[in-house]
Amino acid sequence: MSVDLVGFLGVVLVAYVVPGPDFLVVVRSATEHPAKGRAAALGAQTGLCVHMLAAAVGLSLIAARSPAVYDAIKLLGAAYLVYLGVRAVLAARRAARERAAGREAAGGVEGGTDPRTPEEEAPAHGRWRSGFTPGFLTNVLNPKAALFFLSILPQFVHGGGSTSRQIFFLGTLDIVIGVAYWFALVAVAARLRAFLARPKVRHGWELTTGWLFIAIGIGVAAAA
Repeated sequence: MSVDLVGFLGVVLVAYVVPGPDFLVVVRSATEHPAKGRAAALGAQTGLCVHMLAAAVGLSLIAARSPAVYDAIKLLGAAYLVYLGVRAVLAARRAARERAAGREAAGGVEGGTDPRTPEEEAPAHGRWRSGFTPGFLTNVLNPKAALFFLSILPQFVHGGGSTSRQIFFLGTLDIVIGVAYWFALVAVAARLRAFLARPKVRHGWELTTGWLFIAIGIGVAAAA
């Protein structure tokens, strides 16, 4: 099998380092619970597996050549990002109201910081589902991921072998590298949990990530 591994690895590393929606999903999940962050990472890479398999069998070519299909996928992805953002913003505002009500009930005394988040109390399967699903949907509904496998990977494929096999090989390598990168990122982000557990910091983080999701979603929709 003849492929340009050096050039491909360079492109892949740059693609992962540049933050995108999946980056935001993984980091946000990791700061809630490390297990949720790892689930989000695996979900994001599973979404890429769908695009890789589609590219290997030529299905992505149909989507890329059909503006209607491409735009539909794009708008679905944008709508999901906006949904994640709205949910985060509403959760931040709801938590702020609950803290304010708690201070009033306590006579205006600020309570101590509880380092536990709702994810700490959730069962393991609940954390897995709440992390994996956003990661998966964010990437599987991202047409840019499909175009990456369709247009970028073939640039590193050489003649003399099965194109599908070479795309599958490069795509698998991409996904494995991504898992290692995301897990390292989760380990770093998880260290911020104690800091982000502070009520005011948590409120700001939720609002910031929520509005970022909304902004990215609107940007994707506007480019459709």
